[in-house]
Amino acid sequence: MIVGGRWRVVNPPSGRVGDVRVVLATPLDEDLCRLVEEREPRLTLVREHGLLPPVRWPSDHTGDPDWRRTRAQQQRFEELLDSADALYGIPGEHDAAALARTVAANPRLRWVQTMAAGGGATVRAAGLSAAQLDRVVFTTTAGVHGGPLAEFAVFGLLAGAKTLPRLQARQRAHEWGPRWFMGQLADRTVLVVGLGGIGREVVRRLRAFGCRVIGTARRPGPPPEGVDEVVHPDDLAAVVGRVDGIVVTLPATAATERMIGPAVLEAVRPGCTLVNVGRGSVIDEPALVEALRDGRIGFAALDVVAVEPLDPASQLWDLENVLISPHTATLDRQEDRRIAELFADNASRLLDGRPLRNVVDTVEFY
Repeated sequence: MIVGGRWRVVNPPSGRVGDVRVVLATPLDEDLCRLVEEREPRLTLVREHGLLPPVRWPSDHTGDPDWRRTRAQQQRFEELLDSADALYGIPGEHDAAALARTVAANPRLRWVQTMAAGGGATVRAAGLSAAQLDRVVFTTTAGVHGGPLAEFAVFGLLAGAKTLPRLQARQRAHEWGPRWFMGQLADRTVLVVGLGGIGREVVRRLRAFGCRVIGTARRPGPPPEGVDEVVHPDDLAAVVGRVDGIVVTLPATAATERMIGPAVLEAVRPGCTLVNVGRGSVIDEPALVEALRDGRIGFAALDVVAVEPLDPASQLWDLENVLISPHTATLDRQEDRRIAELFADNASRLLDGRPLRNVVDTVEFY
């Protein structure tokens, strides 16, 4: 609870008022566990690595889906979760049912750090009560992935401008000529749908290329730095005919679901490039397939899709003007370290009575 502007734990396990018991609910390298403890010594980070699934690749916050705890291990894991003041990660990371169980079983729980920038979607799916949402604050890793995703967005726009599918087709056919025109980003107008942390990083890189940038915002106000024009999301269909590229950075919410739908895709400038580094649910995939087939969308680079993993029968796999990335554009060798540093900073903020970064909006859940 908050007392005098500082967080105080009722009946702290160590007996020292002010300690915060954090339980590791997702895999994290021991070196980074120690980094968290060094950055914020007032934390007690409890971890039993043997209770967490083995990772399949770097920054695998879910772990091997085929791994199972024994009954005794599951009991021990839940005992740890139910003793925590705060959780580093959601049990199972995207397991809404496990999150709901933990919040209900542990009345002392006050804070959960999700590993995903879009962690609000799991919080929404957990179906927590108003009282539970008032008791527990959820934070995301928004901003941690901004740089890598912005680079992927630029990569997708460049691939579209430089006609990557045509180049690859000619190379496979061993055909040298004839030559053709390519586009330049400096001559292009790009619409960035969503000007949050990822969107702002995209804008910063696009300005370096000399692009004209249009952004979206729900609230009126002057354009953010680097943005030439701001439009309301409801007006997307009216503006997409003026742009050469669209970059989607939005989270999955009720308001964003299928925002890029038939009306928007029918109004695009023919040959437009579409990049999605937000969430797959923002785009109406059947409508996108139609737009890709008839050339309204000339090229699409998709790091996310509506249902992941992408169904092997999906038409998106076989369209030559589509690049599929298996939700991997966020990953780089420093991701886990940046998340650990963010968590330690938020822990210090919480203990010092300062606002936390990346608090989930429990109305729209982003």
